[in-house]
Amino acid sequence: MDAKYFPESELIINPDGSAFHIHVRPDQLCDKIVLVGDPGRVDLVASYFDEKTFEVSSREFHTIGGVYKGKKIMCISHGIGTDNIDIVVNELDALANIDFNTRLAKPEHRALTMVRVGTSGGLQPHVPIGTHVISEKSIGFDGVLNFYAGRNEVCDLAFEESFCQSVGWNALWARPYVIDNNIDLINRIDQGDMVRGVTISANGFYGPQGRELRIPLADPDLNKKIQDFKHDRFVVTNYEMESSALAGLATLLGHRAATVCMIIANRLAHHSNTDYKSSIGDLIVKVLDRI
Repeated sequence: MDAKYFPESELIINPDGSAFHIHVRPDQLCDKIVLVGDPGRVDLVASYFDEKTFEVSSREFHTIGGVYKGKKIMCISHGIGTDNIDIVVNELDALANIDFNTRLAKPEHRALTMVRVGTSGGLQPHVPIGTHVISEKSIGFDGVLNFYAGRNEVCDLAFEESFCQSVGWNALWARPYVIDNNIDLINRIDQGDMVRGVTISANGFYGPQGRELRIPLADPDLNKKIQDFKHDRFVVTNYEMESSALAGLATLLGHRAATVCMIIANRLAHHSNTDYKSSIGDLIVKVLDRI
């Protein structure tokens, strides 16, 4: 069978041979990747590297590659939202599995390991501010994975149906999808010092996460319904905005991915910590040591 060819309209390559948005070249790609939302946090992650080998920036996508305790590793920022995750994961996979010279799929698949380190809002009493939560499952409110073939084969359809029925899901909203993060990677990153949970990736920070400013919410009781929801042994532990697309796209593309977040707000107690940047370094070091 002939290798698939990717035309210029589908795979845009910059004049320097780098991927269109993230500006990383194939020769720079590392198999171990830490993802963060804030471009400025890339510098914090890279400050722990023993050696820095390259650095590129384009828009919200900032990347530094290097070596940490003998491991080749890179950190890339993805900005806010699953739409950006769609860009970053597809371009990282293209760097790994498409020949940028011939535009043909490579004969051997290269699997990447990706861990997102982020911040999050807790939804349960057992995840107070400061807790490190690693996502066993992610619920996507964003709809990104629904545009890809194979979505039903990788998602937990029974969980989806249970969730939609329990919270009275509005038919005007994107259909939620429920995807497992990579269990082998979870077992490596969590060494008994994290909470394993179910993470919602919302498609917005305010209304989609139940925050009401000057526009009333379509369902002001949605967060209470989510907090009360239970499926088998699972309850929803936290809100963020990226883990679902990361886990879903990685699974479809044959990579390993997981998200671990530090809880910086508890939506039940209405408390938040805006001075979290001084303490997130501990979580970053855990991930660098264990990835």
